[in-house]
Amino acid sequence: MKLSLGFSPCPNDTFIFDALVNKKIDTAGFEFEVILEDVETLNQWALQSRLDITKLSFPAFFQLSDTYVLLKSGSALGKGVGPLLISGSDDIGQRSKVGELTIALPGIHTTANLLFSFAYPNAMKKKFMIFSAIEDAVLNGKADLGVIIHENRFTYQQKGLHKVQDLGEYWERQMNTPIPLGAIAIKRKSGAVAEKVNSLIKQSLQYAYAKYPFITDYVKQHSQAMSEEVMRQHIELYVNNYSLDLGMEGNHAIKTLYDVYKRSNGAIAAGHSLFQ
Repeated sequence: MKLSLGFSPCPNDTFIFDALVNKKIDTAGFEFEVILEDVETLNQWALQSRLDITKLSFPAFFQLSDTYVLLKSGSALGKGVGPLLISGSDDIGQRSKVGELTIALPGIHTTANLLFSFAYPNAMKKKFMIFSAIEDAVLNGKADLGVIIHENRFTYQQKGLHKVQDLGEYWERQMNTPIPLGAIAIKRKSGAVAEKVNSLIKQSLQYAYAKYPFITDYVKQHSQAMSEEVMRQHIELYVNNYSLDLGMEGNHAIKTLYDVYKRSNGAIAAGHSLFQ
């Protein structure tokens, strides 16, 4: 059986899926057509139902819960993993006037956008762009502030940028739950296939953990010239027990984020359960 599978080229995703897509584990007769794209592109594709299995931001998943169902393995949740609001200046006064400033964000459907809006509900001057362009947008004056994700949280200070707010810390203080960042979902019509795919993703991650801290060529190939140290920081931050299995705490965190999403978007409850 052949299924299309989309995830990001970031080390956390390639680390999780390497053994699966490169058949380092027995894939039980499944073949995967793999597409690596920025998460906001995957969000947009999910809105078009293009892929059978896909990584996507949780706000995008909430819009699509009648089409996709969340798998138990492969997602990105955690504590201390949230996006950062950054500036080209260390002016503390910016904290009080964020609502007046132009903010660069990595996509309208991203969890970063939802968490920013949760912390700064009155900020309306948003510019959406690919996550890797945000630091330069702030440095070049195209945006007053930016919300950074992925590996940029390890490197922004090297470029002379300053943290205004850790949006993840704000979420954790207010809601007392881990931060749900990215989901792995499969089309509902897949039926019993979902359980088998979920098991394969879990096996793939267990295989990767057994080899860690070794960084495979597959992870390096897609890592945008990061050092191995940054790759490991990235993996250790975004891949954890929730990636193996969401569990009760992970499910509670997702439901909590969903409640915030509904309030901020005037959305109605999903017609189906969010979970597999």
